[in-house]
Amino acid sequence: MRLLPGLGTGLLGLVLGLGLVFGPAVEAGKFNKQLNVGDMAPTWEKLPGVDGKSHSLSDLAAAKAVVVIFTCNHCPVAQAYEERFKRLTADYRARGVAVVAISVSRFPADDFPHMQQRAAEQGFNFAYLHDATQDIGRKFGATNTPQVFVLDAECKIAYMGAFDDSWDDADAVREPYVRWALEAVLSNKLPDITETRQIGCTIEYAARKP
Repeated sequence: MRLLPGLGTGLLGLVLGLGLVFGPAVEAGKFNKQLNVGDMAPTWEKLPGVDGKSHSLSDLAAAKAVVVIFTCNHCPVAQAYEERFKRLTADYRARGVAVVAISVSRFPADDFPHMQQRAAEQGFNFAYLHDATQDIGRKFGATNTPQVFVLDAECKIAYMGAFDDSWDDADAVREPYVRWALEAVLSNKLPDITETRQIGCTIEYAARKP
């Protein structure tokens, strides 16, 4: 983890040193260069989960909505959201919503054994999957952790971007984008806000072989 010179070891230095991105909500299609709202979500097959099972998107065919979260262990922004991810899962499970977190990070602290350890220590109540190939992250156009996608019952993308508008203070949230999106999807509507700028640590993808 690299800190920028002159910023010390405080939170600001940590955030900037990790290459975090912040920004306001805008219309769909501006930030994700791979997908648009309304597109069918890329699928995944048999990704290993920290629960010791293999997971596929098709396993969630009966879900009324799916929340896909690209996250990792080491990022302070991702860590700040873990309790909110757990609350979301608990609040919406009975309403047919599945929450799936996927890590594509290549950091040593994000390898599969560390994922299992993190999930156990933090009491994750959602699926936490490992995409060692990074293929799923590329297909979703994921560039930051955390980055969230809300899929409707047909697995079409209804929302993508940030979880909410206040990563460092859950009590200061005024725009709970993902919850708003879920309420719309569960009412068979398109969310009023369908895309926001993703925030968090930059995902480092391995160079593709020629």
